Amino acid sequence: MTPPLRVFVAGATGVIGRALLPLLLRAGHVVTGTTRSPERAESLSRSGAHPVVVDVYDAAALCKAVERARPDVVIHQLTDLPDTLADTSEGRAAAVERNARMRIEGTNNLLVATVAAGVGRVIAQSIAFLYAPGPTPYQEDAPLLPGRSTEGVRALETGVTFTDGIAGVVLRYGRLYGPGTWTPVPEGAAPLHVDAAAQAAFLALDRGPAGVYNIAEDDGTVSIDKARRVLGFDPAFRRT
Repeated sequence: MTPPLRVFVAGATGVIGRALLPLLLRAGHVVTGTTRSPERAESLSRSGAHPVVVDVYDAAALCKAVERARPDVVIHQLTDLPDTLADTSEGRAAAVERNARMRIEGTNNLLVATVAAGVGRVIAQSIAFLYAPGPTPYQEDAPLLPGRSTEGVRALETGVTFTDGIAGVVLRYGRLYGPGTWTPVPEGAAPLHVDAAAQAAFLALDRGPAGVYNIAEDDGTVSIDKARRVLGFDPAFRRT
């Protein structure tokens, strides 16, 4: 069993963050979680985490927050997505742009803060549904589609896996479903229950070398052999 760690979860009140915190806290880890909302900070405190209200685009404040937390591991679950799928209908391009900015600028600020605080391990959220058409199941080294979303993904993944001094683990999540997501049931290729997504981040605390891992259900779209073998990932995992 992993000894208790100090874990900094950036984006702790997001969909995966909310599923991840109970796993971390139940295992005895000391968790600092970030949010941009003072109201959501209260829910973090009630859960047993140490809340920090900080904007990831405020680089100086983010550096101070990570330094104060003194984490052993940083988990990057930051996104900038609407709460419901309906909210994207009139502003899909704007939503894509906001999320790409988060992955580019937000990730960079978080990595700068991580390096400054001397943290050696980062686990980051990416996506597994940008592979270019080709033979399936897609391996982690398969080419990606062009586009703004891919620009954001490439910036995030390159920063996390190639920053000196950091062992960076990138989890390419499938299409999320379950509590708090856009759909309660699987929709589309490479589905992934939010609880299984959270479990993958939990497992990566102390498992796996730096690199990229597909995290999804085994429907033949993406290969999850690496995540199963190295991380012990189980797509059937559900919180009890």
